[in-house]
Amino acid sequence: MVSARSDTLLDRYWVRLTLLAWVLTSLWFLHDRWAQMQFLLLPDTDDNMRLMQVRALLNGQGWYDLRQYRMNPPGGFNIHWSRIVDLPIAGMILLFRPFFGVPFAEKLACGIAPLLPLSIAMLGLAATVRRLVSPLAWPLAIVFLLCCPATMLMFMPERIDHHGWQLAMLSLTVAGLSDPKGPRGGLIVGLASAVSLTIGLEMLPFCAGAGGIIALRWVWDRAEAPRMATYALSLSGGSALGYAGFASYANSVLRCDALTPVWLSVMIVAGALLFLLARVSPQNRAVRMALAIVAALVIAAGFALVFPQCLGRPEQVSPELARTWLANVREAKPIYQHPLRNAITVVTLPIIGVIGAIVATWLARRDRKLVNWVTVLLFTTFAALMLLWQARAGPGAQLLAVPGAVALGWLIFPHLLGSRWVLVRVAGTVAAFLIVSGTFAGYLINYLPIAKPSARYTRVNRAGGSCSSNYALRPLDRYPAATIFTFVDLGPRLIVLTHHDAVAGPYHRNGDAILDVQHAFTRSPAEFRAIAKRHGATLLLVCPNMAESTVYRARARGGFYDQLAHNKVPAWLEQLPLPAKSPLRLWRITY
Repeated sequence: MVSARSDTLLDRYWVRLTLLAWVLTSLWFLHDRWAQMQFLLLPDTDDNMRLMQVRALLNGQGWYDLRQYRMNPPGGFNIHWSRIVDLPIAGMILLFRPFFGVPFAEKLACGIAPLLPLSIAMLGLAATVRRLVSPLAWPLAIVFLLCCPATMLMFMPERIDHHGWQLAMLSLTVAGLSDPKGPRGGLIVGLASAVSLTIGLEMLPFCAGAGGIIALRWVWDRAEAPRMATYALSLSGGSALGYAGFASYANSVLRCDALTPVWLSVMIVAGALLFLLARVSPQNRAVRMALAIVAALVIAAGFALVFPQCLGRPEQVSPELARTWLANVREAKPIYQHPLRNAITVVTLPIIGVIGAIVATWLARRDRKLVNWVTVLLFTTFAALMLLWQARAGPGAQLLAVPGAVALGWLIFPHLLGSRWVLVRVAGTVAAFLIVSGTFAGYLINYLPIAKPSARYTRVNRAGGSCSSNYALRPLDRYPAATIFTFVDLGPRLIVLTHHDAVAGPYHRNGDAILDVQHAFTRSPAEFRAIAKRHGATLLLVCPNMAESTVYRARARGGFYDQLAHNKVPAWLEQLPLPAKSPLRLWRITY
């Protein structure tokens, strides 16, 4: 009787219980990361730039003006994001500021904000698993989500960039694809895709994949027309509203790297064509397939003819910058080009998720859930294959693997727990959980004959962390505010923690400034001085052994930075004192 009542509670109150699980999880993460919050240890350059964007908004910068004026002053740095993700951070700073002051309000906001989309991700996966596996299986989805290392990193306190929100939209997308109520499912997928695209184009392949799957469902079953119709309207309408409400002034031109008129046109045309197909919806399946192919060709051909500049890299950077910078961005490389230790932990769960989805699809071959499981299988497989293109698909691939992994666990765990052998019930269940959740990979790599990080790799990582710390950068404020010439990857952190401005940051729309920094450090001292003067820089800041510095030394033996590393300092550089144990080196540039 108790068990039956518990099952009823799990089924009836799953939303409340999921949100309770989110609250408890969030409290744990806030406790665990409290030290990082205290020191505002924003883990990525984009997180630092996001905070600067919020600060600018709160200090009166225009809603549609997203230039960062403390980078490459006086003109500023063009940032291609939108303000959607700024809103919860800014809102919490305004809420906490009267009680705690600005510095602590920022720390609290940066700690709490990344946890907000985690609630949506939990609800989306729980809803999917309830529909496909069992109304009682949703707790397992939450547990498996917490076992996704790449995914959960995007929800950690201080990870305030947009990836967590896009993953939340991805969880709603898979929930909408598996929704048995077609119009509601189409609406959810369309709106989630529109929000994701308004935030940024990183999830564009996933959005396109979801749209393709909805079209395939309609091709297979004419009764799916309402799903496709609501999807088409919500995608095009949501994208239009997203553009009107959040596209910056800089995104009103025909750029290829954000929701500009280029991609807005594509979404509106695609939505119009899919809506038209849903309205016509011929009886013959072959005719529906032919119409879907024609629509796809019209969209592709129109894109190629009207926006030929977007057929190459969406960043539209110079060949030199693509070769010296973008081609070396780790997350943009295929997963097989990453160290095996890292690749194993990323790909394990997506592989398990695909296997689980295959098994569940086979078991549902005579069930009404078959079409929904085929949908999830296609989406999960697509996400896993994306890893062969770029490793940045890892968080999304792991999230989409959860339903398949839950299906596999729901099949295996009851047999083990029902065994009459204690060893099987305990050890067998634990072993099965470690395997099905993919967590065994993290333990296994410690015992495999895989090369561990070298001493040099460790030294470089340590330098990057120490040079971007409060301890290292705060003392720079003892000097009057100036424009500091420093590494590209150190620029965003510098402007967050000090009153100084920087020349460049790792943002592709500002390729000329990035190339200037690269040229300055790799060419002659005289050329460095000329470039620094052109940017109005009066201070030079370097971090020995930071990853970027090793690149300059390797590319240009005898270049300006290599000479600095060998203590060959030109007369026009005056070294300035920093604390005794500072990892940084600072000079005044005289002209």
